[in-house]
Amino acid sequence: MHYDYLIVGAGLFGAAFAREAAAAGKKVLVIDKRDHIGGNVYTESVEDIQVHRYGAHIFHTNDKTVWDYVNRFAEFNRYTNSPVANYHGELYSLPFNMYTFNKMWGVITPQQAQAKIEEQRAAAGITEPRNLEEQAISLVGTDIYEKLVKGYTEKQWGRPCTELPSFIIKRLPVRLTFDNNYFNAKYQGIPVGGYTGMVERMLEGIEVRLNTDYLENREQLRALADTVVYTGSIDGYFDYCLGHLSYRSVRFETEVLDMPNFQGNAVVNYTDRETPYTRIIEHKFFEFGTQPKTVISREYSSEWRPGVEPYYPVNDEKNGALYQQYKALAEREKGVIFGGLLGEYRYYDMDAVLLSALKLAEREFGTEER
Repeated sequence: MHYDYLIVGAGLFGAAFAREAAAAGKKVLVIDKRDHIGGNVYTESVEDIQVHRYGAHIFHTNDKTVWDYVNRFAEFNRYTNSPVANYHGELYSLPFNMYTFNKMWGVITPQQAQAKIEEQRAAAGITEPRNLEEQAISLVGTDIYEKLVKGYTEKQWGRPCTELPSFIIKRLPVRLTFDNNYFNAKYQGIPVGGYTGMVERMLEGIEVRLNTDYLENREQLRALADTVVYTGSIDGYFDYCLGHLSYRSVRFETEVLDMPNFQGNAVVNYTDRETPYTRIIEHKFFEFGTQPKTVISREYSSEWRPGVEPYYPVNDEKNGALYQQYKALAEREKGVIFGGLLGEYRYYDMDAVLLSALKLAEREFGTEER
């Protein structure tokens, strides 16, 4: 059979584009090198608990178009992301808010908290932040930076904060209120029953082949379709001919515990440098679980190397310049569209991934975003 579109990757981008292509009457084949659909949002049932195999994914958006779209395929619960930070046994609220400031400094009013931050910013002599460290101190002061930002960030990115760009920390919420909701989003939640069921419904009626690596069977697979939508790493597609882009990867240690409650929260970040993992996820609390057992995952951040799954692009100046060279190659690749986090070498939240796929469908088929 010949297809209009071969979609490489059964994650959110590939599934959403496949759904829209099929709705437009196109013949579609979706392939994925893994043994399951869903990409990194894949969830699996362990002890009747939906486990996020590739790390926690909390859906959040201010875009009603995207929210309405995902609600076509899943019912979302009311989960609100309120992580806890653990610094050598001291527990702090995240995002940074009045609970955090009270625990750190004993301040009671927003005015006192703001004055403390201003005092520490002035003492650091920062006027125009040049890197992540200076940006963080200017946002929350030196004490919070040292305890709750520096160690966690350096574990996560594998680089000193002074070598990381300031924009990474700009999205971090800082509130002079007692609001523990991490995201400034109108819509937020987790699909009831996990993400895999949602992606299954997105791909309903569409041919999917798993355990199929496009790059290992490129000529045969490319001949199957008029157009390829490629969601893998853009440098991998071109056999790293210009060099490797940098990514961060994550290793997970997951275990079932014979207890109903391990840490009392879905997400606990370990912000000291000495603890080797960045956070522990307790999966049952994403869906308010009451199961007699619990499942936890410790997350260890690491530098990417070939053969390891890439997770986050390192969007610094050097990698940005290299990506532009790969992008120029991609633009000359006839009949191939690059999309998604790895295909565009860009950190995307889930709603942005979906919106990008829907916009591509609109360009391809003249459809309205649905």
